[in-house]
Amino acid sequence: MKAHDRSLWVLRAGVAAGLVVSAVIHVQLAPGYQQAAPGGVGQGTLFLVQAGAAALAAVFVLLKGSRTAFAAAAVVALSSLAGVILYRYVQVPAIGPLPSMYEPVWYTAKVITAVAEAAAGALAVAGYALLHRSQAGSGRVARGRGRGASAA
Repeated sequence: MKAHDRSLWVLRAGVAAGLVVSAVIHVQLAPGYQQAAPGGVGQGTLFLVQAGAAALAAVFVLLKGSRTAFAAAAVVALSSLAGVILYRYVQVPAIGPLPSMYEPVWYTAKVITAVAEAAAGALAVAGYALLHRSQAGSGRVARGRGRGASAA
């Protein structure tokens, strides 16, 4: 196995691990946050949606490891991190069916989730960039050879 392939597998595993940590914590926290809106769209429901998206992105990046998979994982991880930070520091009012989720405290589960999402997001961006660079490089070599250019 080439060093490039090993690096991609490490990135894929790291992204998936961060997303799984985020998903598990969101599932664990969801019931307590749903109490404010037991029959509607509450924060608990949103936590379950986030957990599902994180789990799907983790599986996608593990199975495919493509630029699309890394991009999807980055979007899920970084948007979730943005939500944690936004609702920690900004009192966003309820928007339509979405509740106000302002919570001006850091606690252990929230910190672990934020760190996992930041790590997964950064690793996903790195994986995307690594694949983009290697695919762009191989495309230039193939195009150059097709026109009679030297491989050196």
